[in-house]
Amino acid sequence: MFEYLEPDASDNPETGSLPLPPNSGVNDKKTQPLTPEKVRHMLFGSLVGIDRTIKILHSLGYADPNDWSDPIPVPPSSAAATDHPNQWMVIMTKTLLIE
Repeated sequence: MFEYLEPDASDNPETGSLPLPPNSGVNDKKTQPLTPEKVRHMLFGSLVGIDRTIKILHSLGYADPNDWSDPIPVPPSSAAATDHPNQWMVIMTKTLLIE
């Protein structure tokens, strides 16, 4: 269902984009061109939980730890903080290639 594409040295790490697969060239008539789409990820939780999740995603090769925003405290009046005090959040925007 999902295809993971390995980044290579020519990728721009600041954009967080993944490279085109080898058979996605202009001369390849069998496949549709891939279009970039931005996806935003938000993590809510304790600083320890967020840090662990970021490290797991990095070990899986999905996102570099520097791709995430600095932790932002969740306001105590928000729905995310009412059940669990001392909540934090981080955000990452990633560009994916969609068929």
